[in-house]
Amino acid sequence: MDPDYLLFARAVDAGSLSAAGRMLNISPAMMSKRLSRLEARLGVRLIHRTTRRLALTEEGASLHRDLVAILDAIAQAEDRVTNRHRTASGPLRISAPTSFGRLHVAPHVGRFLEQHPRVDLQLNLSDAYEDLLAERIDLAIRITSDIPAHLEGHHLAANRRILCASPAYLAAHGTPEKIADLSRHRLLAAEGQLPWRLVNGRARKLMDGQSHVRTNSSEIVRELALTGVGIALRSLWDVGDLIADGRLVRVLEPWEGPADLAVHAVHPRAAGRPAAVDTFIAFLRESFRDAPWNRGG
Repeated sequence: MDPDYLLFARAVDAGSLSAAGRMLNISPAMMSKRLSRLEARLGVRLIHRTTRRLALTEEGASLHRDLVAILDAIAQAEDRVTNRHRTASGPLRISAPTSFGRLHVAPHVGRFLEQHPRVDLQLNLSDAYEDLLAERIDLAIRITSDIPAHLEGHHLAANRRILCASPAYLAAHGTPEKIADLSRHRLLAAEGQLPWRLVNGRARKLMDGQSHVRTNSSEIVRELALTGVGIALRSLWDVGDLIADGRLVRVLEPWEGPADLAVHAVHPRAAGRPAAVDTFIAFLRESFRDAPWNRGG
């Protein structure tokens, strides 16, 4: 295969010439020169260049899709021909949301490392959507409905979200009987989480408003709900145990957040990714399979 094809595919996956150049140990100037050479040979424009990002033309997007499929097929063919049994080993850098990582990833790390002692695992917790290539992150856990085109996503678990409040709050302010009653209650949400989209079968409700306490932390929202400050829309993986022991009470059942959000593992699209990435994805999927919070409504 023309090495400029591989360079083009890596540039698209990285999102910028400089990021791809760092991966391939090639200067941005040489990256640009070789991309221009490829475009001249093919007689089409593949990429609209900017100082920071790359925007694919229609022809570039089509070529990239084909190249990704070809590179994946080559990697699979090599595995079959050489009969390689890849062992999970080497560095594995993982990013996960703060609360989810603390509650549902960190508790499983010890068992994973017992099974795969040759993996050098690093777990970073952050609620920001980090640039995986720039930060050299092998795998990120994201709770989302939208996987960017330059990333490959793997569904790990459901993310059911319910309305809940503490018994103390409901005793003081009353229990909402219908969805319209929410407008008279104290709502709790982190920045960017309002308005709430709520569903009940085919019924839909957009609940707007302002959080009774403003915060940038979802963990603070949970603590505020626990201490009787208001009503929150929380994921079952976050509050399922609190519902079970009565410290929080579900309200306005069966209204929930829509089911489009789910827990995914994402990584850059690339052939020949480390075996540790696939192994950890399979490990998490198995670990979450029977979790009470991962059950359907």
